[in-house]
Amino acid sequence: VRRFALRKVIRNIDLAVELGAGTYVAWGGREGAESGAAKDVRLALDRMKEAFDLLGDYVTGQGYDLRFAIEPKPNEPRGDILLPTIGHALAFIERLERPELVGVNPETGHEQMAGLNFPHGIAQALWAGKLFHIDLNGQSGIKYDQDFRFGAGDLRQAFWLVDLLEGAGWDGPRHFDFKPVRTDGIDGVWESAKNCMRNYLILKERAAAFRADPAVQEALTASRLHELARPTADDGLKALLADRTAYEDFDADTAAQRSMAFEALDQLAMDHLLNVR
Repeated sequence: VRRFALRKVIRNIDLAVELGAGTYVAWGGREGAESGAAKDVRLALDRMKEAFDLLGDYVTGQGYDLRFAIEPKPNEPRGDILLPTIGHALAFIERLERPELVGVNPETGHEQMAGLNFPHGIAQALWAGKLFHIDLNGQSGIKYDQDFRFGAGDLRQAFWLVDLLEGAGWDGPRHFDFKPVRTDGIDGVWESAKNCMRNYLILKERAAAFRADPAVQEALTASRLHELARPTADDGLKALLADRTAYEDFDADTAAQRSMAFEALDQLAMDHLLNVR
């Protein structure tokens, strides 16, 4: 069965390349278990690694300009799916023979189904250079996969996500993986598709206004966000250990008195999101 599955995927790869695809998304929604005794997860990961290694060999041997993007999801249809989050997928990719061919295709609702912060996961994928594709939609908390239109559900996370993607200059596609509500007709299908794009563009405009606001620039400075870019010990470990002001003579009580002023900064973001500034 596994050999049949690999051959079927190889055939699909040929078709994808023929149709001009540059990214092959792999969602392992069936690779999981409902019973602890039903699967040795270590061996299952061995087989998944073997599969991606073979597919990488095939793509390279054929000279295809094609990359793979793993789409994590915590559960549904299986009770517990392997590689359930962005972090799991990133760790798995580093064990592959050709990790440069494999990245991630995160989905908004999938990370939020696990109660995770989607913009944080995307930031780590960007940091690792592994954001190959993205599925945008909406989700309301930890429950079944809802696939609302983008912007429905957690609007604040949607705002910070757009702020991140636009600020990072990510040049990949903004892909919407949503399901129109079943009560609507074909008009609702096109309405929800239009509104996914409309909501992204609204949030893009709001995020740009937030970043351009002089009051926000002052609040960012007051919150010392710029200091995060400064290395902690660019003078090296030896100098760090010899620096008495870093530990022996450091006044932690005094340092604890300073305010980071995050509340004012966060409310400015809310004001811009609500378009009252």
